[in-house]
Amino acid sequence: MANWTASDIPDQQGRTVVVTGTGGLGFEDARALARVGARVIIAGRNRLKGAEAIARVLAETPGARVSFEQVDLASLASIESFATRLGGELSSLDVLINNAGVMRPPSRLETEDGFELQMGTNYLGHFALTARLMPLLTKADRPRVVTLSSVAARAGEIDFDDLNAKRDYQPMPVYGQSKLACLMFSLELQRRSDAAGWGLAAIAAHPGLSRTDLLHNAPGRASAVGMLRSALWFLFQPAAQGALPTLFAATSPNARPGGYYGPDRISETRGYPTAAKIPAQALDRDACRRLWEVSEALTGVRFG
Repeated sequence: MANWTASDIPDQQGRTVVVTGTGGLGFEDARALARVGARVIIAGRNRLKGAEAIARVLAETPGARVSFEQVDLASLASIESFATRLGGELSSLDVLINNAGVMRPPSRLETEDGFELQMGTNYLGHFALTARLMPLLTKADRPRVVTLSSVAARAGEIDFDDLNAKRDYQPMPVYGQSKLACLMFSLELQRRSDAAGWGLAAIAAHPGLSRTDLLHNAPGRASAVGMLRSALWFLFQPAAQGALPTLFAATSPNARPGGYYGPDRISETRGYPTAAKIPAQALDRDACRRLWEVSEALTGVRFG
């Protein structure tokens, strides 16, 4: 695994990948996978940004099999519609990369279904999306679900009494909760796949500190954290580097089902893919099981 890069991605001819998110890490995932022959479906909310992402991929890799499908992860109805469309177009799905996210909106916002925006988009939306796409995933040979966590998960706590931050909204703790939930979901998905014989490899990854627009998009460029991100850009590794743990998890024969991968240097903030340390909170199997059950009740979806 030493200094693993995009040039180490195995040939992906014949494999179909869905990546959520049109920019940043999602774009880098799509670009790298299209380059090695995968059929890539970029899934996002904004059609214009989707078209721009496809144009950039095709400019670099003429003839690449890349397309855009609209889905709003803040809408359970949109997720269901997206999955239904894909079910009519695909016979199977090899890889799902749950990447898209929102970070630190300064005030509490809600999804279409009344979830707090970060928890609803980053976690519950991807939980529902994975469940809806399970019929396609289980028809594939060696399917993988890669879910993005974050170094922020280390400080995250699942507040089961106020999961949607109705009583107490604090942007960063709620973001950390959503990313801890993503990691716990991935670990629990692997356990359930093993128990039920779904044949799925659920793998989590995080990008360290990477130069994306997350802190510009939600808090805004004029916010304190937005200005910090702009002024101290050199502290953040390029998005293409930050995407490597995800790409390793999605493609490497050495990626372990139930594993967690992140950068290998400076407390997992930058570098090349390596096994990441799982926070103690995510190792609580009872909490993982409870989160899964609560998520099924909130989203109205079931696995298997």
